[in-house]
Amino acid sequence: MDLSANIRHKDSVFSKLFSNPEILRELYSAIEGIDVPKDAIIDINTLSGALFMKQINDLSFTINDRIVVLIEHQATINQNIPLRVLMYIARVYEKIIENRDIYHRKLIKIPTPEFIVLYNGKEECPDHYELSLSSAFKDTKGLKLTGSENFPLELVVQIYNINQGRNMEMLKRSENLNGYSFFIGKVNEYKGNLSLDESVRNAVGYCIEHGILKDFLEEHGSEVINMLFDDISVEEIAEIRAEDAREEGIEQGIQLGLEEAHKYFLSLLDQGLSPEEIKQRLAQTTTT
Repeated sequence: MDLSANIRHKDSVFSKLFSNPEILRELYSAIEGIDVPKDAIIDINTLSGALFMKQINDLSFTINDRIVVLIEHQATINQNIPLRVLMYIARVYEKIIENRDIYHRKLIKIPTPEFIVLYNGKEECPDHYELSLSSAFKDTKGLKLTGSENFPLELVVQIYNINQGRNMEMLKRSENLNGYSFFIGKVNEYKGNLSLDESVRNAVGYCIEHGILKDFLEEHGSEVINMLFDDISVEEIAEIRAEDAREEGIEQGIQLGLEEAHKYFLSLLDQGLSPEEIKQRLAQTTTT
């Protein structure tokens, strides 16, 4: 199966749930710990690729045309999210200022950007931390003057853990975010004893019965089941590939040191290499 072709679907449960301006107002208010005024205009401008019939980023919206917010939902920890967000925000700006002449002498004011990731995967993750684009920059020693910490380009993403029991004050402030966190947690709980399909269906039934995301799940029931089934299936395939790669490279892992080997394996998986390709790459590494 080609993971790259399935990693993004037309929609996801997360983006479907938060595609309403009023729910976005609640979500952003909960994350920021403020109350966005009721008369503030929330304009959704999430990117989509019509050619490929798929959504490109999870959520993008402006508030009173003064702030532009990009929110991504992640079930895995991805160190490349600042680079991805950089590509998204350039396209969002292109979209929201397309009718303005950027070559005019007068300065064009643009909405202030904000980048947020909401994480609810299985890996251990703090309640909050930051990822910076500059951490990906290559070393320029010997090619330019060093000593300055001011990069010509920087972008910082705020990562929040929204698993149940984490960032509880934030979850309390948003009924929908708390409900989503509980719902995904319930799916994972059922997965311990049931098939994926049964787990998703049982979680939907449980949440409706107990008034958790009840209206949303009743309205979009079968659609939610299909979207979540697809999303989790892709995640599980990725986990299987990672496990296969670890088994393939166990000897080299011992030689390289387990911690460094783990990082190396993950970087190769991120590049889309198969277990066999990773094995060949490791073989080349040990013979050079």
